[in-house]
Amino acid sequence: MLRHRAGGESVEQIQPDPIIPTGKRKSQNPSVASIYRALTEHPKREAYPEAVEQAHADFAALQAGEVPGPRLALPDRAPL
Repeated sequence: MLRHRAGGESVEQIQPDPIIPTGKRKSQNPSVASIYRALTEHPKREAYPEAVEQAHADFAALQAGEVPGPRLALPDRAPL
C-alpha cells in the first residue's frame, strides 16, 4: 500500500489490490477506511516500535483472560 500511495495512487485505486489473509473477511479486499487507518498507523509503528509490541502483548494477555498491569512512561519518549 505504501508503494502504491508513494506512486501517487488514490486510496480508491489501491483498494482492489490487497487481500485480507485471515479472519472473518478472509480473501476479501479491505475497506477504504481500513486502508486509510493502515496508512495513518504506519508512521506511528516506525516511530514507536516498542509501544506497538507492548500493545500486542497486552492484547494477547487480555484475550487469555489476564489483566496487564500499569506501565511507567519512558522518560526519553513523548506520550502517545
